[in-house]
Amino acid sequence: MDEIEKNYYPSLYQLVSTLNSAQSPESILRSIVEKVATAMAARGCSLLLLTPDKKALLRIAAHGLSDWYVRMGPVLTDKSMSDSLTGKAVAVLDATTDERVQFRKQVKQEGIASILSVPVELRGEAIGVMRVYTSETRQFTDADTNFAIAAASFGAIALESAKFYQSLQKDYDDFRKELLQRESYLGYEWTGEEPVVPKFDDVPEMIPEK
Repeated sequence: MDEIEKNYYPSLYQLVSTLNSAQSPESILRSIVEKVATAMAARGCSLLLLTPDKKALLRIAAHGLSDWYVRMGPVLTDKSMSDSLTGKAVAVLDATTDERVQFRKQVKQEGIASILSVPVELRGEAIGVMRVYTSETRQFTDADTNFAIAAASFGAIALESAKFYQSLQKDYDDFRKELLQRESYLGYEWTGEEPVVPKFDDVPEMIPEK
């Protein structure tokens, strides 16, 4: 067991403590992705939720990634490591060339080498994914994968306890309308040939206040 893997058990304990804290849902999710990135000695980590039509993923929490990368989208489910939405962990060794990665050019610009994508499941159904990004090429071990899956489960619990996922389903149409209304103010940014849409955090009141 290497030094990174030795941190997994105490990190899981910290995640449980975070889950049981009185923090807001947004803070809990951000804390989870931060703790995962730190424990795995990774460049960053993000949590993405499926839209109700299951055609795209919305990034709702991220750590260690640049703002322009976080805002990049849309992340299409059929072009972005789709197997991780069928309950499988997907490990990509070279994210700059692997065809399972949607934004390979932008991934290279961001300095990402490898990606681990695991499902976020609620009552046996995939509702999103958690992704871990490394700056150096990395062969993810079983311990890495199991830790990421456990952390993703904590994320699902946080979403359910806050009824965030139900809120996303209910307010999806309003979310899309607000994005369209904000386009004239925020505008579209472009990286290469791919559009960057306003990030999820820009939309107010998507998470019900306690």
